[in-house]
Amino acid sequence: QVQLVESGGGLVQPGGSRRLSCIASGSLFIINAMGWYRHAPGKQRELVAGSTSGGTNYPGSVKGRFTIFRDNAKNTVYLHMNGLKPEDTAVYYCYVQGFNKDYRTYEYWGQGTQVTVSS
Repeated sequence: QVQLVESGGGLVQPGGSRRLSCIASGSLFIINAMGWYRHAPGKQRELVAGSTSGGTNYPGSVKGRFTIFRDNAKNTVYLHMNGLKPEDTAVYYCYVQGFNKDYRTYEYWGQGTQVTVSS
């Protein structure tokens, strides 16, 4: 079993910064990817940052403002968000993808953390 625990959400003023954290624990064995999605009311779920052995990727909506960082020794992924805008308001979910000890793929999600950008 794998658990993801997120933290760092809250209320931020426009132009402000915030750092989200996500700690993965349990039967991870091999991690291929970690990252963050967000889901705002009335909008589709959107990938905001992904990290694999091949590098990182961001959509145009956050590129240059958001940075993903993984601490592999701690099975932790961070999302540094700068220059926050009201349209960044959403529930942010972290995810982990990999292989268990039987070499079967897995994908797990965190419970989500609310980020609200408002003055």
